[in-house]
Parts: sequence; structure tokens; C-alpha cells
Amino acid sequence: MSIKFVGEHIAKLDDKGRLVFPSPLKSLAESEGAGRLRFVLKKHLFRRCLEMYAYDEWERESESVKARLNLFNREHDSFWQQYMRDRAIVEPDEKVGRIQIPKNLLEMIDVRKEVVFAGNDHKIEVWAKEHYFDNKLSETEYIALAEKILG
Repeated sequence: MSIKFVGEHIAKLDDKGRLVFPSPLKSLAESEGAGRLRFVLKKHLFRRCLEMYAYDEWERESESVKARLNLFNREHDSFWQQYMRDRAIVEPDEKVGRIQIPKNLLEMIDVRKEVVFAGNDHKIEVWAKEHYFDNKLSETEYIALAEKILG
């Protein structure tokens, strides 16, 4: 089972640094029979955002990466160690659906007060609101990239 997350949702940090996990994304996960919702968060390799994976998807993703490595090779071992750093497991609470993203992860992406939860197929990207909208390609750039990659 792989959940397909879609849509953009803005959430505000409360006084305790919690966010309400968007109900449309929660509903998607629940409709797929995900049971208890647990997510793994990690910093995106190339972008200034966090990647949020349903726990089952995270297991598939990390096993796929690990399968390409020889952990008796120092470079591979160093890569794996770095790959596994700064990860967190979060679970929306049952009442309101609040989640607590560790402060160090929010600081990595420069979150001040608001975030955008952006569905990206098998994962959700979590962006500081300001950076999410600054990161958008122009329509011309998007079309040129589509022609280059898919054309």
C-alpha cells in the first residue's frame, strides 16, 4: 500500500511549536487503511524543506537506499550514517491531529510561524511558507523543463 498525497495546506505553529496536521492529508492516509498514523521526517537532500513519509513508505525508501550500499566500505558507511541523521518520528494526536516537529528540523528549513504541507505523491514536503512560494518555477521554466525531460 502506498498513499498518494495531493494538495497544499498551510498550518501555523502554536505557542508550543505544534502544527495541526491537515485533515485532507490525514483523511487520505486513513482511507488507505494506514491505521495509526506515524510519519518519518527528514531534511530533503536538495531543497530547503522536510520530507514526511508514512512509516511504511519510509521503511521501503530506506531499505532501497541501504540495499545499494556495502556497509563494510567506509564511504558507504559514512554516507549511511549521515543519511540516517536528523530523523524524527511524529504521530498526529487523536483529538486535534497536532504534531510536534523537533525544533532542530524546523530550524533547518527556517520555519518562523507558518508551514506548507505539500503533497508530493508518496511523501509530503514540509516547507517554511516563505520559501515554498519563492521556490516555484515560472510557467516558462516549467514548460522548458517538461520539454527537456519528457519531450
